[in-house]
Amino acid sequence: MEVKLTDLIAPQFYDIHWDIIEGKHTHYKLYGGRGSTKSSFISIEIIMGMMQDPDANAACFRRVGNTLQESVYEQLLWAIDALGVSHLWKPSLSPLRITYLPTGQRIVFRGCDDPNKSKSIKLRRGYFKYIWYEERAEFEGDEDERKINQSLMRGGDHYVVFYSWNPPKSLNSWVNQDVLTVRDDTLCNHSTYLTVPREWLGEQFFIEANELKKRKIMAYRHEYLGEAIGTGGKVFDNVILREITPEEIAIFDKIRQGLDFGFAADPLAFLRMHYNKKQHRLYIYREIYQVNLKNREAVAKIKKINPENKIITADSEEPRSIATFNEMGLRLIGAKKGPGSVDFGMDYLSNEIDEIIIDPVTCPNAAREFSTYELERDKNGNFKGGYPDKDNHTIDACRYGLEDDMIQRKAKVRSKRAAGLR
Repeated sequence: MEVKLTDLIAPQFYDIHWDIIEGKHTHYKLYGGRGSTKSSFISIEIIMGMMQDPDANAACFRRVGNTLQESVYEQLLWAIDALGVSHLWKPSLSPLRITYLPTGQRIVFRGCDDPNKSKSIKLRRGYFKYIWYEERAEFEGDEDERKINQSLMRGGDHYVVFYSWNPPKSLNSWVNQDVLTVRDDTLCNHSTYLTVPREWLGEQFFIEANELKKRKIMAYRHEYLGEAIGTGGKVFDNVILREITPEEIAIFDKIRQGLDFGFAADPLAFLRMHYNKKQHRLYIYREIYQVNLKNREAVAKIKKINPENKIITADSEEPRSIATFNEMGLRLIGAKKGPGSVDFGMDYLSNEIDEIIIDPVTCPNAAREFSTYELERDKNGNFKGGYPDKDNHTIDACRYGLEDDMIQRKAKVRSKRAAGLR
């Protein structure tokens, strides 16, 4: 009996299946909640792809080697059984390996306890077309992946690299930040159990999910919807990441610009923004974010983004830099700041503005900082007072750029209070 692909792949992965067939991307980063069947999809793609390409081999990785057998190894054996081709494959436990009998193609398994060991993997024929990093959130960063990819991605025409994981809670986790980075050769996909055929997961799965949804909605969103819900200290709930189109930019007329100085340890951060005060909507659509950027280079970059030479509000703690930039042809003024200006500015950005729209392609660092900025907790789990002064360079530039708007707002509040109004 012929197996239909739609009986094995959930609808949410149909487009990705065709994307792989057409060779549109190299890296496929699949993340989401429990029961989304992302690992099942990947295992089906690897088995089918190897059977259709006699030069294709696969390498599967987890952070710790002794977790491989009961996860990716069993998952791939499931795919082989589901496709009805068990007679064509030979599994082995020592060494952990699965071999395609007609050609000798192999699926090998390795832990990333020492990523340099991947250099020693040799093949009798073909190349490692498929690479799979399962439970990616267990890794400490992307360095191991990079080293392994550099070792294995050689000698082939096209590669398909899968990354699968359930997002950690913290918005600052490196995997949660990683999906904000846009690359032309990478497709990112978030999936949940909600579009998976009910019979695949079983009725009890849905009962458990619904019970958790009733009792602990945040836990449900994290575990079943795969959302990075944060630690409860997220500052900006009003951030929207999307493309800001040329048509939108063409009519922007309320330009705000802010500059936070930096050089060695901290980057220079410049933002160009449009602020629609009536609609309480801020658009962040151009940025400069760079360490070791010399003054002349910085000025040249800013002039390209600011051809009309509009006013820029900069960190007033750098009067010498402000003077230097003005001598080179820009128009900088120092931020007024003052007692409580940081707290008022942060409250303004998070509460007075309904939507902070950031283009993650043109402003990847602003997208990252605004999306992941959280209050810190002390050793007892309580939130510390004040806003943390780290990973906030574009946020500071934004505060400076909108300082006049904030001062006007503060004056109105004071005026109402003086008149006895609330």
